[in-house]
Amino acid sequence: MPSLYQYLKENYKENEPIILAELQIKDITENNIRQQLKKLTDEGMIKRFDKGIYHLPRKSIFKSGSLPSIEKVLEYKYLRDKKQLCGYVSGQLFFNQIGLSTQVPMQYEIVSNKATTDYRETILAQSRIIIRSPKVPVTEQNYTILQFLDLMKDVDLYSEISGKELQERLFKYLHTINLKVSDLEPYFTYYPDKLYRNLIETKVIYNDLLA
Repeated sequence: MPSLYQYLKENYKENEPIILAELQIKDITENNIRQQLKKLTDEGMIKRFDKGIYHLPRKSIFKSGSLPSIEKVLEYKYLRDKKQLCGYVSGQLFFNQIGLSTQVPMQYEIVSNKATTDYRETILAQSRIIIRSPKVPVTEQNYTILQFLDLMKDVDLYSEISGKELQERLFKYLHTINLKVSDLEPYFTYYPDKLYRNLIETKVIYNDLLA
């Protein structure tokens, strides 16, 4: 079946996640795509990462070959819609990523336009995934704002640092991603009062450098 395999070879790199739900090919029906993917998998021409997720195998020293990372799969499945950004990492994982926590969470928390409910838990490659719907649709322009406001809503729960050190880390992060308080303000009404209290207590709201 050269048509589907050739399409995959021309449109995907090795170990790049292929999401079945987003795979649309002219003149090939959805049912036929499924059948061809199964046959290609049985023949070892492609690999199945998890249900509905495949990849072109990359050779490695291991017999089973190498796999795409779960972070890369999450990016393709939940954080991007074709070339458009539609989600972001949240929760304890994001606290760890920006240095506010040393704990490596046992789960991944994602906020995505692709969420079908306000809150859902699933398992992907034996990892627990929490998927939340965003307060407002995620775009390239607002995802850093929403991601930061989510963090500030829970900063009192998950941050391992406090006081002046926390303030300096937050100010530095905002400066790095070029956000100001005026960028945040239009979204305050979508969050509980706790967010505003945390912004005041960490002095983010009063930071002259962000005004």
